[in-house]
Amino acid sequence: MHTIAIAKLPGHIDYSFACAWHPNGRVIATGNQDKTTRLYDTRKLSESFTTLSGQIGSIRSLRFSDDGAFLAMAESADFVHLVETRTWDRAQEIDLFSEIAGIAFTPGDSHNLYVACSDIAIG
Repeated sequence: MHTIAIAKLPGHIDYSFACAWHPNGRVIATGNQDKTTRLYDTRKLSESFTTLSGQIGSIRSLRFSDDGAFLAMAESADFVHLVETRTWDRAQEIDLFSEIAGIAFTPGDSHNLYVACSDIAIG
């Protein structure tokens, strides 16, 4: 199989670990070792339209809610950030004091966010 790059997403300064598509198909979020999430409009991939910062670690998991109202960003340890996509402002920050394995919204629901932690707990 031959693959062709259709675009390079500029801005991050280190390795990327996560990406997620907004349900509208026009926005892609990328999570990176540089502790940031960058958001790109697919109609203009030459630059990100906003950058969201984490607290202490790389952004390892990203998920949009099914209705597109929220973006959840999980750092590799301790912090999960919930962002409102209308304004790209942080709505909530959760400090779990644990290694984070992944995050997920309940399908069809923006009100329940599940976080998998390395201690096998789900919070």
